Amino acid sequence: MTNHLVLYEPLIPSNTGNIARTAAATDSVLDLIKPLGFETDDKHLKRAGLDYWASVRVVYHDSLDDFMKTVTDPTHLYLVSKFAEQTYSDVDYSDTTCDHWFMFGKETTGLPEPFMRANPEKAVRIPMTDDVRALNLANCAALVIYEALRQQDFAGLERVHTYPHDKLK
Repeated sequence: MTNHLVLYEPLIPSNTGNIARTAAATDSVLDLIKPLGFETDDKHLKRAGLDYWASVRVVYHDSLDDFMKTVTDPTHLYLVSKFAEQTYSDVDYSDTTCDHWFMFGKETTGLPEPFMRANPEKAVRIPMTDDVRALNLANCAALVIYEALRQQDFAGLERVHTYPHDKLK
């Protein structure tokens, strides 16, 4: 079983960098659907200080259609959108026999409206007030993936770390 954080045409490198760090920390796959609003070559990554990029399993997709061809079980595809009726924490992600894909839209426009209209049963939202347009994309990804991992009993993740120095004794 693998969890996937899927970014549709991300524009802001720092959001993608933060989500990549979350993917590395949670052993999730980072799926990036092109076009991207930035470069991910070694030179750009080093300049951005993304020293953990080598620990991230990144899969690039040329289009939304190409990505959808890789989704082996569409019943476990979740579209994160503020326009969804179902709250992300009300969904059961506990099935560890299959992959789960959590898709997030472009920072400026979200996921394509025709795609959302064709898949309303897959849409989930993070509750928030009407006082803000949207939450930060990286924060949304962290909220959703950690809810899924909590339901999966944090399978494969370290629950306790030892302090590297003996100062806490």
